[in-house]
Amino acid sequence: MMTLRKALETNPVAQAAAAIAVIGAATIFGAYVFQYGLGLAPCPLCLEQRIAYYVSIPLAVLVVIGVAAGASRKVLLAALFVIAAGMLWNAGLGAYHAGVEWHWWAGPQDCSGPLIDLRAGGGLLSQLQSISVVRCDEAAWRFLGLSLAGYNVLISLALAGVAAWGVIAGRR
Repeated sequence: MMTLRKALETNPVAQAAAAIAVIGAATIFGAYVFQYGLGLAPCPLCLEQRIAYYVSIPLAVLVVIGVAAGASRKVLLAALFVIAAGMLWNAGLGAYHAGVEWHWWAGPQDCSGPLIDLRAGGGLLSQLQSISVVRCDEAAWRFLGLSLAGYNVLISLALAGVAAWGVIAGRR
């Protein structure tokens, strides 16, 4: 068993996991700043892209703790592999979302298609006034030509790369 500090200084698995936890937490924090600080409500695809972070951040923290506690190397490497796979999936989802925003292909009906069913009970006018659909095919914000979905692709690919590096370095 080693101290947490020594694990972070000497073990590439712990270093990769710590980087993933910190960068992932900063990414989610940034998403919350856009949502709650700037009032940019996330669309359903935006919310779905956060799931990979919600899984990867705590898993990365557990990997760091596991390295310090002397957990099985195979288990730690498997956890990093899961993070890499999840982040690659997330990069694909972000690329899909960015393509929807650029109108390269159609997005899901619930956030980029027409509103179909307004036949539920109650007054139609009150239903229309209470509907608030955040569209997946409209980028709420862009910087240097990239939307938040585009930046998510880059961050997810970087985190997948860090996790893959941790797996490769940890096998040595």
